[in-house]
Amino acid sequence: MNSADQPLIGLRVVDLTTFLSGPSATQLLGDLGADIIKVESITGDSSRGIAGPSIGDESAYFLANNRNKRSIAIDLKSDAGMAVLNRLVDSADIVIENFRPGVMARLGLAPSDALARRPDLIWASISGFGQEGPLSGRPAYDMVVQAMSGVMSLTGHPGAPAARLGIPAGDVVAGLYAVIGILAAIRARDVSGTGRLIDVSMLKGQLAMLSYQALYTLVTGVAPAPQGAGHDSIATYRSFRGGDGKEFVVTANTQKMWESLCTVVGHDELASDARFIDAAHRLDNRHALWEILESAFASAPSSHWVEALTNASVPVAPVKDVLEALGDARSADDGSLIDVAGESHAFENVATPITFAGVEEQPATYPPELGAHSLEVLTTDLGYSIDEAQALVDSGCVLTNDPAGARAFAQQMPAG
Repeated sequence: MNSADQPLIGLRVVDLTTFLSGPSATQLLGDLGADIIKVESITGDSSRGIAGPSIGDESAYFLANNRNKRSIAIDLKSDAGMAVLNRLVDSADIVIENFRPGVMARLGLAPSDALARRPDLIWASISGFGQEGPLSGRPAYDMVVQAMSGVMSLTGHPGAPAARLGIPAGDVVAGLYAVIGILAAIRARDVSGTGRLIDVSMLKGQLAMLSYQALYTLVTGVAPAPQGAGHDSIATYRSFRGGDGKEFVVTANTQKMWESLCTVVGHDELASDARFIDAAHRLDNRHALWEILESAFASAPSSHWVEALTNASVPVAPVKDVLEALGDARSADDGSLIDVAGESHAFENVATPITFAGVEEQPATYPPELGAHSLEVLTTDLGYSIDEAQALVDSGCVLTNDPAGARAFAQQMPAG
């Protein structure tokens, strides 16, 4: 989309986050048009070096969550570095960080002090357990909050050990809630002129994702068992195997869908069987029902059942691996995947799933090298002179990836 069409154009976000929860949030804000200035330590976001697939010198983990950003590398343990950060924060609309509670204050930039200087500033903090409370000082990662929230106890099959979700839900959900809070705070600021402090807890995010399972548990006082491939309330909402051993899921949620399912598997009589006459009876007698359905589905390959149930308007889908799913997205050419190209490298990545009718998507900018925009931010955005910027680089308080230094950078800038 043209930059003027992006909903968050003109908003500056100071990104003090690392790893995943915060970077996923700021990437989303950047995709929506905000100017993201990623503040990194002199050694960089630690996710840059995570083991596994990489492109060039950067880990795919880092590249997955840091497009559409600019990078400035600052020594936040130095007085001069903190002076730069304070100046940057004072120029921002939004600050987002995922340090442990109290770390920013110890560095010399308490959120409350920043808001005292800039009452219209929006400051969002993501942490494992919130800014206050008995657990606030504990470190947390995705798997920790999945475990503590009960999410892992629901994942996997009965009798098997608890399983971590295969996606980083603890991190990503916290990032999404942070963005929701930021957007709400922007709306409130439009009305009142004042900013907000936003506190997002990864653990609370996972508790919120329990949804009906939380209420089931609060009402009954009984913890739900691992869900396997089924559902606690709907007997015909689970996975099955065709005769070829391949899995597919059926979600026959309504009475009409149930009756259509009976017809497709060649057992019309099940629709009037007293054991399965309605959803409650089907749930009570689900094990007997599953045995009948499993036997029927074993008579033909899974592709047969997917096609037949689709034609009968029963929601169904093959269980695909990630490579297959991404291949489908590529073939669909519907914007689910985007190309992220830089000067030396390019990759394909999953797009933000938000589109605006009649508006073209803007090409994504490649995740920045460490300190790639340090000189630009210092001089163009913060008003440091060339000599001041060079002094910060020479002292080691600011790192740049430009070995030519500030004066050479100045010569490259357009006149006027």
